[in-house]
Amino acid sequence: MKIINNLENYIAEKSSIITIGTFDGLHIGHQKIISDLVSISKKEKLVSILLTFFPHPRMVLQDSNIEMIDTIDEKQDLLKNLGVDFLIIHPFSKDFSRLAPIDFIRDILVNKFKISKIIVGYDHRFGRNREANISDLENFGEAYNFSVNVIPAQEIKSISVSSTKIRSAIVKGDIKTANKYLGREFKLTGKVIKGNSIGRKLGFPTANLKVDEEYKIRPSKGVYLIQCIIDNKLFFGMMNYGKRPTLEGKENRIEIHFFSLSKDLYGLKLGIEILEKIRFEKKFDSLESLKKQLILDQKECQKLLRLKQKINF
Repeated sequence: MKIINNLENYIAEKSSIITIGTFDGLHIGHQKIISDLVSISKKEKLVSILLTFFPHPRMVLQDSNIEMIDTIDEKQDLLKNLGVDFLIIHPFSKDFSRLAPIDFIRDILVNKFKISKIIVGYDHRFGRNREANISDLENFGEAYNFSVNVIPAQEIKSISVSSTKIRSAIVKGDIKTANKYLGREFKLTGKVIKGNSIGRKLGFPTANLKVDEEYKIRPSKGVYLIQCIIDNKLFFGMMNYGKRPTLEGKENRIEIHFFSLSKDLYGLKLGIEILEKIRFEKKFDSLESLKKQLILDQKECQKLLRLKQKINF
């Protein structure tokens, strides 16, 4: 997959099939679109293109504090193994948002990308004020000689999957539902930084993770079962996200304790995959009480792992 920043830098050498959207979370609905995109491109010998935007349009147009399921780097990592030929990340701006639907279709999709087909989700809208819909897109297709494939909503137990529903599940700490809709584990990516070593003194050394992207969504405060690949090996552990009220903490922190890892992780970039929530954040009367709870948390995590994957501790 070739990554191109700014659609102006793309030079079409042959006809293409394209899909367009923010694709936040790359959930099972997005995966269906991309799977069909790649399948059709191979069958009909077309170049496959995924056009996405950064920042998210809502950040630009609504001064929104919307939190994203994936950072732009996480999105690229997820896409690189899905078989798309070109990932084009276009900087979204107010000027770009003012493009009339006809200008977007004619000048960009037809003249720039030389599209033969476009594949989109059932709720796709485009153009100034999102004024054009699927019906308009199909009319443009007839006028400019390209076909439109529409993917219906993907459902789990009669509930349609969307990025909005996944964000809602994450902030509630309902990681099991979020992961089900994502078709994978929700991930936090960041760099391990120095902490105050209190966890080590309690017998639970932690890696303190700094996530630089402010727009990245965080789960609700509490303790979670996690997994992480380090040096090509899978490690399990538990993560605390919150202000650490027992220690009178003022800022939210991400702290991870691995069950069977003694390696110095300072400075490493880690991708922490969250499997399940264990409990909500709680203030304890003493460090000794906190330590006793951490022991119980670890036992609960290991019990869940034995049930999930028959891993022995």
